[in-house]
Amino acid sequence: MRYDLVIFDNDGVLVDSEPISNKLLAAYLTELGHPTSYEDSLRDYMGAAMHRVHDLVLERTGQRLPEDFDDVFHRRVFAAFERELEPVAGAVEVLEKLAADGVPYCVASSGSHERIRVGHRKTGLDRWFDDERIFSSQDVGRGKPAPDLFLHAAARMGVRPERCAVVEDSPLGVRAAVAAGMDVYGFTAMTPAGRLSGATRLFGEMPGLPALLC
Repeated sequence: MRYDLVIFDNDGVLVDSEPISNKLLAAYLTELGHPTSYEDSLRDYMGAAMHRVHDLVLERTGQRLPEDFDDVFHRRVFAAFERELEPVAGAVEVLEKLAADGVPYCVASSGSHERIRVGHRKTGLDRWFDDERIFSSQDVGRGKPAPDLFLHAAARMGVRPERCAVVEDSPLGVRAAVAAGMDVYGFTAMTPAGRLSGATRLFGEMPGLPALLC
């Protein structure tokens, strides 16, 4: 292993949540009078913290979303997670391999701590991530594409940025990792390779990741 720390994005990398949450986000924005397709949501919001949704709607329409927007959206998402959420195919095997090899890893997600934990409990990934391995955009002032979250995770884990590998599936996440001075492995299962062109390497199936990291 040529890295001292592997930092995973969560949504779409560890848990297969992007289709669920983006369908719900598109439907809720449309319900509120801001017509949004599933494809629009993936393009504009995949990998982003919730403040980006508020910022883009305000920028484009001059209107603010309701004060309870985040709460209502998360209630809908968490209910759907309980019904539908699964781990990304191969993610458990990758975590098993890293643990067996003694390679430190953590998760750094644009999602809230509550969202991360709800997803991990539902999918059984909570056995792999204690509190010291979970970092959220809530922990820093700026979410992706700013490098702050990844730099925060590396500092808390005691590893220099250049010794970190980031696993990401969104353009915003790739930009954040590059800005942090970290190698980034772009997961193309849901995102066209061309949108992750800044990544160090691209891969399409999670079981192939350990070989790339070595």
